[in-house]
Amino acid sequence: MSSRTAARIAVLMGGRSAEREVSLVSGRECAAALREEGYEVIEVDAGPDLASVLISEKPDVAFNALHGRWGEDGCVQGLLEWLRIPYTHSGVLASALAMDKARAKEVFAAAGLPVAEGRLCCKAEVRSSHPIAPPYVVKPVNEGSSVGVYLVQECANGPALIADDMPERLLVEQYIPGRELTTAVMGGRAMAVTDIIADGWYDYHAKYSAGGSRHVVPAEIPEEITAACLDYALRAHDALGCRGVSRTDFRWDESRGLSGLYLLETNTQPGMTPTSLAPEQAAARGMSFGDLVRWMVEDASCDR
Repeated sequence: MSSRTAARIAVLMGGRSAEREVSLVSGRECAAALREEGYEVIEVDAGPDLASVLISEKPDVAFNALHGRWGEDGCVQGLLEWLRIPYTHSGVLASALAMDKARAKEVFAAAGLPVAEGRLCCKAEVRSSHPIAPPYVVKPVNEGSSVGVYLVQECANGPALIADDMPERLLVEQYIPGRELTTAVMGGRAMAVTDIIADGWYDYHAKYSAGGSRHVVPAEIPEEITAACLDYALRAHDALGCRGVSRTDFRWDESRGLSGLYLLETNTQPGMTPTSLAPEQAAARGMSFGDLVRWMVEDASCDR
């Protein structure tokens, strides 16, 4: 589908997850770019009436700019399948698998990809004692954007002092020191490797606050590590059954060479502003933000 068909695009954004504000930014940027490409665009803040809004508006394609629970965990994908509205990004199963960090780790390990050691724990266990030897990371099983992530240092006197609103199921993983790398996959091709440089822990603040981090793309790393990131990201994308654009994050302990590279997770709904990581990698390959969102609309589908 192209802009010449004057397609009507519903950009889904906002929602009710912990990543609502990030999604609104992504959605507005995508909506503006799609209008520039000649599409008729409806901006939809996804709420409980989403199905009735979509039935009323009759879009040709849903551009999914939602982040977090309900938007990238298979829920809205199932609704769009039911309504037979083609949509961007991954389908129901891939979205659900990628959002469940524990299940995704099992898929990655079965595909021979390097993942950090870890285990599922209940909240009470994490609060009462060290579930594994520190340093380690505690994170919700089904959130993104580093929401609710705790780093327990090696010198910690006690377990993580996690907030009361943390979910009951938590993933505890070995902390991998070193550099934060990421690779986006688009249409079955890994695009580039970005080195994410932050002053300290790459948490929610570092991701979304002005000056919280900077991106070096392509990353200035050994060719062996670049090749491995590109290979692992594509294999992770395929193992989960993703389509469209995904982004896979890594930690690399450079003192250990290739054996120090670990796959953290795959994001099926990566941030979508012109300065977000996946669009930056597309730009590095000569693709404008408008070109990228147009490609995503043309790639939209159901049933795959």
